[in-house]
Amino acid sequence: MENNNEKRASRASQTREKEAKKKVWTPPSSLDAPPAPTGFKHRWIRVESMGFQDTKNVAGRIRSGYELVRADEYPDSDFPIVDDGKYKGVIGVGGLVLARVPEEIAEQRTDYYVKQGQDNVEAVDNDLMKEQHPSMPINIDRQTRVTFGGTKKS
Repeated sequence: MENNNEKRASRASQTREKEAKKKVWTPPSSLDAPPAPTGFKHRWIRVESMGFQDTKNVAGRIRSGYELVRADEYPDSDFPIVDDGKYKGVIGVGGLVLARVPEEIAEQRTDYYVKQGQDNVEAVDNDLMKEQHPSMPINIDRQTRVTFGGTKKS
C-alpha cells in the first residue's frame, strides 16, 4: 500500500502541459484603433478619396469638435501611421485618419440627425395627408411585424 501512495504522489507532482483552447481565426481588421480616453469617442474620418484630398470633410469634422489622434499619444502600440504629408504622425490607413470627439458632442450630433430624419418623415406624411380624398383614406401605420419561417395558417 505504501508503494501505491508513492506512485500517486510522484505522479501528481509531475508537470503536465495543459490543453490550450484552440484559437479561432478571424480576418485582421485594418481599422483597429486604440481605446479612446474617458469621455471621448474615436472615429475614422476620410482624408482622401480616389487619390484626391478631401479637405472639406476633414475641415468640417475639425470645426465640429474632432481632433486628430497622433501616434505618439500611444507609444506602446503598433497602429499604422501616416508617414508623410499634411497628416504625418497621425494614426491612419488607406485614406482614413483616426480622430476623437468628446462623447457629449457625438451624442448631440446623433440627436440632431435623428431629429432631422423624424422631421423629414413628418413632412412627407403631411404632404401625403393633404392629397388624401375622403372616399379613399390613407393609412399611415408604421408598425412592423417580424415572423420567422412557415406560412400563416388561417
